[in-house]
Amino acid sequence: MILLPAIDMKDGRCVRLKKGEFHTVHQVANSALETARRFAEAGAQWVHMVDLDGARDGVRANFPLIYEVIQQSGLRVELGGGVKSIPDVITIVEAGAARAVIGSAAVTDPAVLDYAVNWKPEQIAVGIDCLNGKVRTAGWEQDSGLDYLEFARQVEAKGVKTIIFTDIATDGMLSGPSFQQLEALQKTVPCNIVASGGVATLDDVKRLRDMGLYGAIIGKAYYAGTLDLPQAVKEAGPQC
Repeated sequence: MILLPAIDMKDGRCVRLKKGEFHTVHQVANSALETARRFAEAGAQWVHMVDLDGARDGVRANFPLIYEVIQQSGLRVELGGGVKSIPDVITIVEAGAARAVIGSAAVTDPAVLDYAVNWKPEQIAVGIDCLNGKVRTAGWEQDSGLDYLEFARQVEAKGVKTIIFTDIATDGMLSGPSFQQLEALQKTVPCNIVASGGVATLDDVKRLRDMGLYGAIIGKAYYAGTLDLPQAVKEAGPQC
């Protein structure tokens, strides 16, 4: 199982949120590049990056710092947040990101997803962010009304191979992932599934691994020190 330690960017800073709520923002590291290099030293081969400003208002002020990580960290960068248009997808992929994550646009502008999947299917993921089983958009602030399992079926039918599933209620809470929802998603679609939100302990990593998940994102647990990343990478297994 691939582990993707996370770097969320806002106003040029490395930050974390609780449940995606912007008023809970707090800085957790000084340099995105140096943080990514520490991930690499721990044995990670991927990093999950989110441009929070891009997700909320479409402004890509953080991209120069993200580009440094893409070019200089030695990690494969999975980037989401504000991937709202076809030019956004092209920019991210051509900048060298290993995977672009399409979130809200997969709901609000399906043509973006159609283009991306037809162009670079192996480098595209859909982020399904849900609260109480319903897909949220616009930086998690709007309820689309879509059931997350039905939406997963829709994007899989378009050719999406990777889904990043976040239960917003667990994100940043160190309370454990939403195992039942992840299991339901596994039974619904054959996509590679990345668990996001709530991963807090080595036992969480082992359970997700034993479920056969493709990947898991490690966020607050790394910064809060509840999870030893080198040990977690070892337990997760091969990282490619």
